[in-house]
Amino acid sequence: MKTMTDNFLISFLQRFDEHPFDVKLRGETFHIGEGNPAFIVNLKDEIQGKDLLTSTSLALGEAYMNGTLDIEGDLFHALNHFLGQMGKFSMDQGKLKKLIFSSQSKKNQEKEVTSHYDIGNDFYRLWLDDTMSYSCGYFKTERDTLHDAQCNKVDRILKKLYLKKDMTLLDIGCGWGFLLIKAAKEYGVQGVGITLSKEQKKKFEERIEEEGLTGRVSVELMDYRDLKSWDRTFDRVVSVGMLEHVGRDNYELFVKNAEAVLNPGGLLLLHYISALKEYPGDPWMKKYIFPGGTIPSLREMINILSEHRFYTLDVESLRRHYCRTLLLWKRNFNDHRSEIEEKMGTEFARMWDLYLNACAATFNNGVIDLHQILVSKGINNQLPMTRWYE
Repeated sequence: MKTMTDNFLISFLQRFDEHPFDVKLRGETFHIGEGNPAFIVNLKDEIQGKDLLTSTSLALGEAYMNGTLDIEGDLFHALNHFLGQMGKFSMDQGKLKKLIFSSQSKKNQEKEVTSHYDIGNDFYRLWLDDTMSYSCGYFKTERDTLHDAQCNKVDRILKKLYLKKDMTLLDIGCGWGFLLIKAAKEYGVQGVGITLSKEQKKKFEERIEEEGLTGRVSVELMDYRDLKSWDRTFDRVVSVGMLEHVGRDNYELFVKNAEAVLNPGGLLLLHYISALKEYPGDPWMKKYIFPGGTIPSLREMINILSEHRFYTLDVESLRRHYCRTLLLWKRNFNDHRSEIEEKMGTEFARMWDLYLNACAATFNNGVIDLHQILVSKGINNQLPMTRWYE
């Protein structure tokens, strides 16, 4: 076993020595860090130094996708030890400018969003729970299933919104519609959802009919930027897992459009993946999973909201809930691995498995977070003075 080498790849990996691991390459084993290895990396071939320096994330991610790099044992276990050190990754923003800072035009953002969400309802149905909720769940107990957690999450959001019968509720980025259907059935609200995904809209409309909610709930193919010119207003506005697709230059535009359709004193709840500071985003994630995706920091969203006279009522972190959600998705995904590989190919399956495990690890390590922010448009003195949703 070696610890010293003139191999650039091994020398590069030695910077990630917070948790010891072994690298096996061409019959040799190289030890990184001190102590017993927490995980083992198998390399079938070299990874080019220039690629590692341009983007460590892309170089390692693509090597895993194509099978050049593999992990002995549990992938999450390895990534959980490794990805807490993402601050040591290299990224040449000059070379990656088009990838990192893609166009935020309507046309391009529609293309980016649909590239992820229009993979097909049949694909998502394999590993999501039957609510078809593709966002962080909320686990009240250790015994909660994924379905329990998704129902808990929606219940918590609806309680925070302090809904009353016949209120109007807009869901920006409504997904497959579970939240609005539950709001209409349990609170008697009038609900409207907007999405850019034709696949989601199709499934949502089927659900509306199945639930007998025609005339009470509807869904539109619409860009959030068109809300300002829409001749409608709502008592409540919610957005779950959509803000990440807006792009840093458009966060204020998003808030302006939400403000335009929200009645005075109305409540807005944002549920989104967040970061401690403002980062441009991860190259591998942007290239293969969420093109154009950028994670807002908590502080920048609070700042923008306050500039538009939104009063902050509540902020909650669900970071560890998202880690658990992703691990359950990962389990479901791999329970259907052979079927997914048959339909989508081995590289696609490895890519998505890496995505789910890597996201779980980055949430667990605090690289990313999940926040719910509840605000009112102007002062609302009609709300309870204590946390009514607890």
